Amino acid sequence: MKVALQENKLLSFDYIAHRGNKTTRVVEPYQLVLKSTHWYVYGYCLKRNDFRLFRLSRMSTLQKQKETFIPRDYQKPKLEFADVLATLQTNIKIRIHKSIVDRVLDYCPYENFIPDDKEHYIVSFPFIENDYYYDIVLSFGDKCECLEPLHVREKMKQRIYDIASLYKK
Repeated sequence: MKVALQENKLLSFDYIAHRGNKTTRVVEPYQLVLKSTHWYVYGYCLKRNDFRLFRLSRMSTLQKQKETFIPRDYQKPKLEFADVLATLQTNIKIRIHKSIVDRVLDYCPYENFIPDDKEHYIVSFPFIENDYYYDIVLSFGDKCECLEPLHVREKMKQRIYDIASLYKK
């Protein structure tokens, strides 16, 4: 990857996009980007004829090609999503065990925590209603309960039921 960036060499790879769609891509790599805790390559995708971010952990069969490219003028990727998040995000109320405080702090500040008893906190947790955020809350396991809003709590219960039904066989 580093050599391809330095020498303006095309990269080819298989990529598993959102929802498991697998495609083969050829990209002009421009920079490596650390976003949250994940590495991405920012490059011009020849298949989409546009600049894209590709998460490294979703790549396979990565190969540096022999062909070089002439770098295009480009703007560095805008990774600040605060304005977008403000419109999509809402806060849900969760009750967590103290043993997962460190994990929950990866997603929200300590100011969002209110002690509930010696063992638990009530947390105003930033949330977007999509699979990714439901999966985050589910990853806290039995150390977390969604209290409100009711429709999110009900959706969590349904997801837990669906998971449990897989293990009844």
